[in-house]
Amino acid sequence: MTPSLLDLAPVIPVVVVEDLTDAVPLAQALVAGGLPAIEVTLRTPVAVHAIRAIAAEVPEAVVGAGTVLTPAQVSEVVAAGARFLVSPGWTDVLLEAMRASGVPFLPGVSTTSEVVALLERGVREMKFFPAEAAGGTAYLKSLAGPLPQARFCPTGGIGADSAPEYLALPNVGCVGGSWMLPKDVVAGRDWGRVEALAQEAAALSAGGTCR
Repeated sequence: MTPSLLDLAPVIPVVVVEDLTDAVPLAQALVAGGLPAIEVTLRTPVAVHAIRAIAAEVPEAVVGAGTVLTPAQVSEVVAAGARFLVSPGWTDVLLEAMRASGVPFLPGVSTTSEVVALLERGVREMKFFPAEAAGGTAYLKSLAGPLPQARFCPTGGIGADSAPEYLALPNVGCVGGSWMLPKDVVAGRDWGRVEALAQEAAALSAGGTCR
C-alpha cells in the first residue's frame, strides 16, 4: 500500500526557488537531511522548471507543487514530474482536476465548513492554511473530536518552536514550513547548513509523536 503523503516525513519543506541553479542542490540537501517530500511553490517564473529538474536529477525526492490554483497548473506541474499537489484553498473545479491528475493532493482549508465539504467529497487529507492565522493548534484540536476522520498538514507561520505542538495533535500528520531554508543561507548556497537544519526538522517526530 502506498504510504500517505502525510506520513513521509514530519515536515514538508515549502520551497520558493528564485534561481533555477539552486533547485537540485537544495533538494539534495533536504533529502540528505531526511526530508524527502519537497513542495516547490508556483510563486516564481522558474518554479515549474525547478520541479522538472528535481524530478529528473534527485530521484530520492518526492517533489510536489504548491500554490496550485488552476486546472491548467495541475496539468503543467504533473507533466513536469510533480508527485503531489498542494493548494491554499479549493473549488469543485480545482478539486476535480487534482483528483483526475492521479497524484496525491492536499486541498487547503481554514474553516470547519470547508473540512466538512471535503469529507463529503471523499477527501480526508487536507492542508490547514494559514495555520497560525486561522487558529493554530487550538483550532485543530477542537476539530479532532467531531471530525476525527480528517487529517491535516498545517502550513503558514509555523517554525521550529511551534512545529512540535502541531505534530503532537492526533489529526496532524505533518507540517509545512520553510524555517530550514533561511533566506541568507539559501542565498549563500550553504547547502551543508540546509542539510543540518533539515536533520533537525526530521527529528521533530518519531513514530507519529513529537517526542
